[in-house]
Amino acid sequence: MSEALEKLGDLRRLPVFPLPLVLMPYELLPLHIFEPKYRQLLDDVQNANGFFGITMFDPETGFEDRPAAGSVGCIAEVREVQTMEDGRSNILTMGVARYRLVDFVDEGMPYLTAEIEIFEDADDAGPELKARADEAYSLFERVAKAAYKLGGGRGRLPDIPRAEPEQLSFLIAAAFNLETEVKYELLEERSTAARLERLSAILKQSVDQMEENAEIFRAAQTNGHGKKKIDL
Repeated sequence: MSEALEKLGDLRRLPVFPLPLVLMPYELLPLHIFEPKYRQLLDDVQNANGFFGITMFDPETGFEDRPAAGSVGCIAEVREVQTMEDGRSNILTMGVARYRLVDFVDEGMPYLTAEIEIFEDADDAGPELKARADEAYSLFERVAKAAYKLGGGRGRLPDIPRAEPEQLSFLIAAAFNLETEVKYELLEERSTAARLERLSAILKQSVDQMEENAEIFRAAQTNGHGKKKIDL
C-alpha cells in the first residue's frame, strides 16, 4: 500500500469541488474561496480530515450542473489557509490520490458530496518502466533548461525530484501547461508506463525547437520573463 493510501485510510465519501481544471497527485494548487457554499466546505473540511475532491467540470460546455458519475478526480489536501476579514480565503492544496466518482449523495449540504473509489496505477515493474522514466526525466530536464534560458535566466530553473516512476509521471505532467483534456487523460490513465510514454511523446514534439529558440535568444541577449510552469 502506498503512503497516499495509508494517509487516506478507508475514505469513501468526499466533498467535491467541481472546477474547470485537472489536479494531479503531488501537484500544488492555490485556490481562492469566496462563494458561501465553498466557504462552508472549507470550514467542514478543516474540522474533519482536511480532504476534498476536485473533479474537472466546466458548466459552459454542456447542460449538466455537476460532474458525471464515473468521472475521475483528485483528492486535494488543504495545506495552508489564509482567511480574510470578509470571510474569503486563499488556500494552498496538494493532490494526494485519484478517485472515480461513483455517485452523489445528499447530506443536506450546499456543496456536492460523493461516494468515491480511490485507485492507483496497476503494478508496473522491470527495466522497461525504468527506461521510460529515464527518458521522460531526461526530456523534462532539456525542456526545463531551454525554458529557463528563454526566460532570460530569471527566477529558478524548473525542477522536480527524481522520484519513483508513478510519482515522476505526475510531477512532469503537473509542470507543464498542458491542455485540460490531455491532462485529464493522463490523470485517468492506470498504467505508469503508458503515461510516461505519452509525456515523452509530448516533450519530444517541443524540445528541439525550444532548445534552438533558447540558443537564438541567448545569442541575441534579449530579456525575457520566467514562468512557474512551462508552455508547450
